[in-house]
Amino acid sequence: MSVTVVGIGGSVRADSQSERALHAALAGARDSGAKVHAITGSGLVMPFYDPAVTERVTNARELVDALREADGVVLASPGYHGTVSGLVKNALDHVEDLRDDRRPYLQGRAVGCVGIAYGWQATVNTMQALRSVTHALRGWPTPLGAAVNSAESRLGPGGECADEKVASTLHTIGEQVAEFALGR
Repeated sequence: MSVTVVGIGGSVRADSQSERALHAALAGARDSGAKVHAITGSGLVMPFYDPAVTERVTNARELVDALREADGVVLASPGYHGTVSGLVKNALDHVEDLRDDRRPYLQGRAVGCVGIAYGWQATVNTMQALRSVTHALRGWPTPLGAAVNSAESRLGPGGECADEKVASTLHTIGEQVAEFALGR
């Protein structure tokens, strides 16, 4: 059985630490047999979500379509002022377009949550905010989430990290999302 895990995250800055963390978590899902699809950076730049507007720009349609088909999700957000970035939050607001689907919102999907910031307070708050939004969208946060303090642990361009604990945590999050979707 093939499953698809969609990753959403990063910032408008290409190859940001949060985008690298997302790719590291998606590698765990891929290693567990999932097909992965990342929506990052410029792919998340879209108008603010407005339920009164029925026509969506291409990026928003692609995001919603990808989530509609997703068996699992990984979310990675930079911590801006102690919470999820506006870019990631706006993308998650577009999940409202799934409200009338057979599987509304993120219902029945495991969601891995990764907060990354330069300092512990912002990174932990961001990860907790992602978990709260996941609950509100009827998703199942994975047992393991990650709060990555980029002041202490830097990720390389491929998502590799010299800090083995951070690397293992990110990989495990992806594994948990894929394994939940695979019914293991």
